[in-house]
Amino acid sequence: MWKTEETTAVNDGKELPHTGNGVSMSRIKLIASDLDGTLLLNGAQNLQPQTCGLIRRLWEEKGILFLAASGRQVDNLERLFAPVKDEIAYLCENGCLCFCGGKKIHQEYMDHSLGQSIIRTIQATEGAEVLLSGVHTSYIQPKDMSYYYHMRDVVGNNVTLVPDILQTEEPYFKVSLYEAGGLHDVSWWQQKFGDQATVVTGGNEWLDCMPKGVNKATALDQILRYLGIAPDEVIAFGDNLNDREMLEMVGIPVAVETAKKEIIRICGRTTDTVEHALEKILRDEFPAQPVS
Repeated sequence: MWKTEETTAVNDGKELPHTGNGVSMSRIKLIASDLDGTLLLNGAQNLQPQTCGLIRRLWEEKGILFLAASGRQVDNLERLFAPVKDEIAYLCENGCLCFCGGKKIHQEYMDHSLGQSIIRTIQATEGAEVLLSGVHTSYIQPKDMSYYYHMRDVVGNNVTLVPDILQTEEPYFKVSLYEAGGLHDVSWWQQKFGDQATVVTGGNEWLDCMPKGVNKATALDQILRYLGIAPDEVIAFGDNLNDREMLEMVGIPVAVETAKKEIIRICGRTTDTVEHALEKILRDEFPAQPVS
């Protein structure tokens, strides 16, 4: 499954439809999907019952690999996709980590002093909590223990409580701000750190800071090179601004109907749910109609 030689989609001799972007569906080899706000709608923390079955059928019937492309940690994603966890690839932490076939194939790193500056600024912000991402755990020093229980029991992360988060020894790659109930002033954070880091929102309550220039597209490029797949052989689903570069990169970008208007404009195509789109792909009925 993880070999890089060319894979031919199964089509029973039928001519598969073209996308309108000059891409034949018979060429599609990978489907990437954002999680929160895209595959997981309305704050859901679990996949729909049919999702993993559709993902497995895409590989078995079409030779199409599924990629979970998220700001979440890899252990969290593996639990979400448990029935197919060894059958898919992972783009984690908004592009800072990539895994294929159980192997970490790429990791980004943040300057330590910059990470500490971001952490201190979040700590000094009323109502804001820090999350420092490690490869297999999230380090937190909560101001309110409800944040810890939210991360462990609702979000489903591996979480490590630390007495002083500034003393954490694992190399930095992503520092996040969490504000329960919604972010208050995203532009302030972008102005303060945007010249040194990639600063993006990940839903209504999260703001992620990564090494400058890192995003889902830079990580997707690493994965595609590893697998020997071209960008125009990819379908990607997204909803938010942290998906933008990935959607602009691929052959067939698709927004969910609840996506930000800018994302819908970039994609030019929408679907009500990712699962419905996957079902159409399996029936050779995709792509969705362009947005008028």
